[in-house]
Amino acid sequence: MKPLVRNAALNSYVEVSKSLGIDPRLLMKRVGLDPVGLVVQDRWISGVAVTQLLELSAAASRREDFGLLLAERRRFSNLGPISLVIREEPDVRSALELLLRHEYMYNEMLRSRLSEANGLATLKLSFKPGEAMAVRQSVELAVGAFHHLLRTFLGARWQPVSVCFTHSSPTDTGTHRRLFGPVVEFDQEFNGLILYAEDLDTPNPMSDPLLRTYARQYFESIAVSRGTTELDRVRELIEVLLPTGRCSIEQVAGSLGVDRRTIHRHLAASGETFSSLLNATRTQIAEQLVANPRRSLTEISGLLGFSAPSAFSRWFGERFGCSPRQWRLKRAEQQPFPAE
Repeated sequence: MKPLVRNAALNSYVEVSKSLGIDPRLLMKRVGLDPVGLVVQDRWISGVAVTQLLELSAAASRREDFGLLLAERRRFSNLGPISLVIREEPDVRSALELLLRHEYMYNEMLRSRLSEANGLATLKLSFKPGEAMAVRQSVELAVGAFHHLLRTFLGARWQPVSVCFTHSSPTDTGTHRRLFGPVVEFDQEFNGLILYAEDLDTPNPMSDPLLRTYARQYFESIAVSRGTTELDRVRELIEVLLPTGRCSIEQVAGSLGVDRRTIHRHLAASGETFSSLLNATRTQIAEQLVANPRRSLTEISGLLGFSAPSAFSRWFGERFGCSPRQWRLKRAEQQPFPAE
């Protein structure tokens, strides 16, 4: 399947687009993205569609700095669960290396490499969308995001030795100079940043040694492997889409940048159908939620994507042989839920 990125890649896209006088919904629909889906930050969407969207938006707004305007609004939390671990790493080097090592957890198109020589550290970035296409805005967004991240650790006054882009200079370099200072260069051999290697040894001011072990343990429990299968991808999307009430094979296919027949083919190869995987995932989540008495059955119904509690009760009865309330009472008798 085509490479994916997290919805968080489009953080502030709607706000920036509107501020520039372009219609974000119209452009998103043009590349097959669902504007409503942006509210779910951890949802995976087509990387090719995101790349196309950024280029279309730059053209429609006549702003060659569109990607940088998004980068400027980046927040630490946009990285997702890995941000919890990075902020507890002891120094900039370990935080950056961890982020690069697990880049596939937030962007499957991005390829990053850090090297050191002669007192300088070079961070090179490239994109692999899987097909020939313009990636200028995606590149500038990624470089800007890494620059912003490093300043989070090194302070607002920190400046790299050089900020490099392989593409030519825009007509107006105002935003580039404002964000990067006078060190930005175009028509270079790679996209990325050059900084002093000693900057990487700077202690992380956000780190709490007492929390570091807990953060690492949590991350190891949720970290996904590079060998994630298509079945895993679909299951993950089902979990994300269920609470939105919009969990369909069309929505999943759209997020993965393929058609529904491709989804059916990949699931069939694993002996599954979309319905069987949806029910299995729903069943697993239902067991966890119904066992917790602090969640109302109405709330659980919504989290599982049912339009009404009655529909949830009928489905639950077919799967478990009793009503959710009866199942909860039986579970409580066997293994009481721990009190807070």
